[in-house]
Amino acid sequence: MMTTPSNAVELAVELDMSLGESPVWSAKDHVLYWVDINRGHVYAWSPDSRQAPQRHDFEHTVGCVALSEEGLLVATAPGLTHLSLPSGERCDPGVSNPEWRLEGGNRFNDGRCDPAGRFWVGTLNPDGRDASLYRLDDDRLVAIKRGLGIANGLAFSPDGRWLYHTDSPSRQVMRHAFDVGTGEIGEGEVWIDLDMHDLPGVPDGAAVDCDGHYWSALYGGARVARFDPEGRLVAQYPVPCPNPTMVAFGGEDLRTLYITTATQDMDAEARRRYPLAGSLLALEVETPGLAEPCLARR
Repeated sequence: MMTTPSNAVELAVELDMSLGESPVWSAKDHVLYWVDINRGHVYAWSPDSRQAPQRHDFEHTVGCVALSEEGLLVATAPGLTHLSLPSGERCDPGVSNPEWRLEGGNRFNDGRCDPAGRFWVGTLNPDGRDASLYRLDDDRLVAIKRGLGIANGLAFSPDGRWLYHTDSPSRQVMRHAFDVGTGEIGEGEVWIDLDMHDLPGVPDGAAVDCDGHYWSALYGGARVARFDPEGRLVAQYPVPCPNPTMVAFGGEDLRTLYITTATQDMDAEARRRYPLAGSLLALEVETPGLAEPCLARR
């Protein structure tokens, strides 16, 4: 049965992000990291410190970040970069974006590490075509799935049996059988179809909780939707702005759902109507999330 819980989404950090994305919680450091893709910003914020977030600026767009032993693996448009923290030093591992030189310049988009510490990252085509999903093998990116428009919503089930992802324009979330040991995936199947649930917007970034529920930020839909392991819609959480982009579980007990948002498609009137757009939001939830894996050395 689908419910609309009374939990209220609240302001966590007031910002004016163009395209906030990729929130990642470090359980070890009690720090939340996220990006503003369009402006090339990487943020680091400790809720315990009561201080403003630190910001690291990059020349190009930044699609996503993943935890590493030194700090973060940063997926900039041309390729991957290691960001040491808190020093801010950068190191180029020599892994380039295979699609950066294509016509239109496909940039990196959504990504994260799987339970074994392999980094996966998708791309985005400005025209909504010819994007891919990649897996980082040693020092090269291997194309696992092609023919996408906007690779998004990457997540893994708690038992490691399933890889989830979406091509956002399709309004569908796919699932693939997943082998944690090898990193290989099986044939995909439609797992969630927003049309079947009469939901607005498109499925953007996502996270999975410890019970295997998939939490999807619906860009243009002003809500976060929660689906059970069978793909059934079980709850909707209204968000006080039209474009939530991704969610991540954080906090001491992993029961704070952080939500990044965007202003890139909003005119001046919409900005006035939705003053929290572009900020980092938070929602207290009952079911804890999963600790985010760290990039494994290979």
